[in-house]
Amino acid sequence: MTGRVVAVAAASGHLFSKPVQGRITLLAGLGVQGDAHCGVTVKHRSRVKVNPNQPNLRQLHLIPAEQLESLRARGFEVAPGAMGENVTTEGIDLFALPRGTRLYLGASAVAEVTGLRNPCYQLDDFQKGLMKATLERAPDGALLLRAGIMAVVIEGGDLAPGDAVRVEWPAEPHLALEKV
Repeated sequence: MTGRVVAVAAASGHLFSKPVQGRITLLAGLGVQGDAHCGVTVKHRSRVKVNPNQPNLRQLHLIPAEQLESLRARGFEVAPGAMGENVTTEGIDLFALPRGTRLYLGASAVAEVTGLRNPCYQLDDFQKGLMKATLERAPDGALLLRAGIMAVVIEGGDLAPGDAVRVEWPAEPHLALEKV
């Protein structure tokens, strides 16, 4: 499975939306250089309150462009970076990937998928109804979280729009993504 990077974004402060950049640098074991969520331990404020020493499984936030298109079709104004993601991809069903999937990003970066972004009230603060719009139901009634996926950076490198994304599935048994 292959796709491409549509956009990259980063913000040094804890902003909901992240401004799109021409290029970002991924740092092994840390995340996006200069981004507020970069670090070995968790940087998301809600998680820091619970335990500031827990490992940062949310170093990199990715969302498929197809999800943004779906939200726009329902009347939401969402562009790359608007929902706080660092990387917007195209051509890969990120939500179907199992935990431990490796994403080869650009020429040298590698990230490992850790789980799903948990939609929170900040989505509604950004645009009323957006949180509910990122929640879907599977045919069996299970709740599906569609606000992006999270990953850790295994190997660093630069990443820019147009760069390739290659997917390498982990060995079986595959573990479904859960919120992290």
